[in-house]
Amino acid sequence: VQLQAVGGGLVQAGGSLRPSCAVSGSSFTINWLGWYRQAPGKQREYVAGITSVGTTGYADSVKGRFTISRDKAKNTMYLQMNGLKPEDTAVYFCKAVTVFSSGTWGHGTQVTVSS
Repeated sequence: VQLQAVGGGLVQAGGSLRPSCAVSGSSFTINWLGWYRQAPGKQREYVAGITSVGTTGYADSVKGRFTISRDKAKNTMYLQMNGLKPEDTAVYFCKAVTVFSSGTWGHGTQVTVSS
């Protein structure tokens, strides 16, 4: 499985973005997909996740503002981000957990929120 995140950008506080994560390879082996982020000087942190049957979970910091979804037909995962705050500024990464691997990472996409 290979992952590629795209769709970050620069937005003002209160705005919205919807990065996506394209999945290629043996997508049928995926048990879970998720988003993480890493701000400068900070550790990478969990943002949101979705299971193969569509169960979702969110970090407290984004709950109510972000929505994770997956389009299996398009082999793509999305992260709808509304009400963005400057503290959401980070590089966003997607991660897959498959039957063969506990963690496959894609390249990140930069999200910058100006105040």
